[in-house]
Amino acid sequence: MGLFTIDTAKCRKDHICASNCPLGLIDKGSGVPRAAQNAEDLCLGCGHCVSACPTGAFSHRAMTPEQCAPIDPELPAAAAAAEQWLRGRRSIRAYKVDPVDKAVLEGIIQTATYGPSGHNTQPVEWLVVYDSSVVRRVAGHVIDWMRFTIREQPDFAKALLLEHFVGHWEKGTDYACRNAPHIVFTHAHKDNRMADSACTIALAYLDLAARANGLGACWAGYVDIATRCYPPLQKELGMPADHRSYGAMLVGYPKYKYYRIPVRKDARINWR
Repeated sequence: MGLFTIDTAKCRKDHICASNCPLGLIDKGSGVPRAAQNAEDLCLGCGHCVSACPTGAFSHRAMTPEQCAPIDPELPAAAAAAEQWLRGRRSIRAYKVDPVDKAVLEGIIQTATYGPSGHNTQPVEWLVVYDSSVVRRVAGHVIDWMRFTIREQPDFAKALLLEHFVGHWEKGTDYACRNAPHIVFTHAHKDNRMADSACTIALAYLDLAARANGLGACWAGYVDIATRCYPPLQKELGMPADHRSYGAMLVGYPKYKYYRIPVRKDARINWR
């Protein structure tokens, strides 16, 4: 078996699998999906392709649809529903163009403020890039940072696949901000030792609160890195000079649904 196989009797040729691939490793043609060049080397094995296929036509070398637990929207038991809720959460990388009402965004941020922080210091502050045109400028800054890193730190750039993402940008595909309508940042005073964990927990709460409100979210790792070290992006965002960014999350309405839960490694547990 190669990277994946397609049951042609079930495939609707809708290329939802391609739209959900984090690295764009499935060609979007008019026929049955095909693996893009270097797909076998670059694939993350996340299982989004298998999870998002409505008909179960897509089998990845690491998992088949039959190996993935189906998502049951009618699950009644509280513990089982919570388990499915957490395991069924996906990083959303394809969004509808519709903006989210500011009141809804404010509501999920208010929920996220209930995440724990050391000594209840509550150091987290929020920055919402709401305007989609500003999101696009942020994406451009991230790509410029990638180009700078490719020139100045080629080994680091290679490890992060930066040339891959710049190449897609130059072909018209935004893998920096995924064409999300909004970005939510957490930031805090750079000397606050509680800030890093508090901001991470707050974004995790935001991620789950977004899903509870019919939204999708995705941790924006490349945006986060660039925000911490690339002055043009820092200027664009205008955070206080004595603050640092501790994380960024894309938010919007998901374009696609998911039907099953991808396979994950078993927990590695040491008992004492």
